[in-house]
Amino acid sequence: MRKLLRNPTIPYGFVTAAFCLGVLLLGIVLANRAYAASADDTAKGDHLITLHDGNQDRGILSNATTLRQAFKEAGINIDAHDMVEPSLDEALVASHYDVNVYRARPVTVVDGAVRVKILSPYQTPEQIVKHAEIELQDEDLMTVSANNDMVSQGAGLHLTIDRATPFTFVMYGKRITAYTQATTVAEMLEQKEVKLASNDMLSLPKSSLIASGMTVELWREGIQTLTQDEEVPFEVEKIKDADRELGYSAIKTPGVAGKRTVSYEVEMRNGVEVSRKEIQSVTTKEPTKQVEVTGAKLPTPTNPTEAQALGHQMMLAYGYGEEEWPCLYNLWMRESGWRTTAGNQSSGAYGIPQALPASKMASVGPDYLTNAATQITWGLGYVKGRYSTPCGAWSSFQAKGWY
Repeated sequence: MRKLLRNPTIPYGFVTAAFCLGVLLLGIVLANRAYAASADDTAKGDHLITLHDGNQDRGILSNATTLRQAFKEAGINIDAHDMVEPSLDEALVASHYDVNVYRARPVTVVDGAVRVKILSPYQTPEQIVKHAEIELQDEDLMTVSANNDMVSQGAGLHLTIDRATPFTFVMYGKRITAYTQATTVAEMLEQKEVKLASNDMLSLPKSSLIASGMTVELWREGIQTLTQDEEVPFEVEKIKDADRELGYSAIKTPGVAGKRTVSYEVEMRNGVEVSRKEIQSVTTKEPTKQVEVTGAKLPTPTNPTEAQALGHQMMLAYGYGEEEWPCLYNLWMRESGWRTTAGNQSSGAYGIPQALPASKMASVGPDYLTNAATQITWGLGYVKGRYSTPCGAWSSFQAKGWY
């Protein structure tokens, strides 16, 4: 057997270093070839997608135009409740993407006596509750734990909501609905960072227990300034439409109340407001006028009964209340029997309201001798101008026999 001899002129360390250098050069060449192949694939429209799916990472190469298409081609199933970032339908334009998949899992939300089961891919309690469309107050608390009953409920989460107690807090005259996790009034004031001055008063002892729906009032004894928001009522404009029957009413433009901030000088004694004086007012939102359309088309009565019906409608439209109708009915029933052609031969009074002379009614319309609407319009104006109301005119008639 031949024995291999080392050349004494070449150091052993030099041979080892040369071998390592050769390996390094070979790795660089192979890497350059791989980069060139990757660049060539990217140039062809391929996208390198690194998928982070829970504890699993996976890379796929695809020339799909969206993640949805790429996942379908790669056989990756995405449930409708899962969440993918970026979105499944986002257009793929870059050469490389890092994609996170959040798998939906069952979540049992316990909100007092209400239990709701949902599938949610979200990670934090706030996100889960928002996904479940559950409204929370800032003072509400949430805890998340794993489901204990794996047999009936499977893997998932258990989210419990601890609702804060709602109560009414009247602070220096401003009433708000507040919420707290505190058990006493003192703890509530501390949590809400309410500092009491020497002349501040509470409606309840600080040791009082907080209960749902209770009212806690805080005021300052003596004269003080109070600022509050108030509603400004909107005006109503009525437009008469001659093409609509009398009695028709519709809102063309709904009114919207405005807002103003008002400052008052208020004096309090033993928790009771004894005086209030407005010292400043700023309108923060102008009200929007409401426009209403009312019918003004009058029917043409052909007999006294129809004239009475028309008179009733016109009286209400004129602004009188229903309580005035018996007076007007009796007044003109005694005067004319509600006949348009009724005439008094001795005095010359004429028509339903017995105008004297009849020509006075011409100020309303030229058809005053035969038109009931013209006569009633003039008669209502006469009553208002002289007696204010039909009942005032009827009282005068009863006392004198005329009006």
